[in-house]
Amino acid sequence: MKSLLLTALLLVVAPFSLAEVAPQPDSAEPQITISHDGDNTIYEYRVNGELKEIKIEPKNGKPYYLVPAPGEGEFIRVEESQLLIPKWVLFRW
Repeated sequence: MKSLLLTALLLVVAPFSLAEVAPQPDSAEPQITISHDGDNTIYEYRVNGELKEIKIEPKNGKPYYLVPAPGEGEFIRVEESQLLIPKWVLFRW
C-alpha cells in the first residue's frame, strides 16, 4: 500500500519537476534579421534582444559592419565582426 501511494505521488509530481529541468534555449546565440535596402543586404545581429552589430553587404564592394558606439543611436564602421561567437573553418576552397 505504501509503495503504491509513493508511486502515485511520483506520477503526479514528476511531470512538473521535469518541466523545470527542461533545457532552455541558448540565449547567447544571436538572432539574425535579414532585410534589403536597394542593392544592399542588411543583417542585424541581436543577442538577448540587444542590437550587437549590423552587417552591410553592398551589391558591389566589400561587406562592412556597424557596431553601436557608446551613446544613443550612433554606430562605428569596422571591417571585421565584433561578435565573439565560435567560428570554425572546416573547408576552404
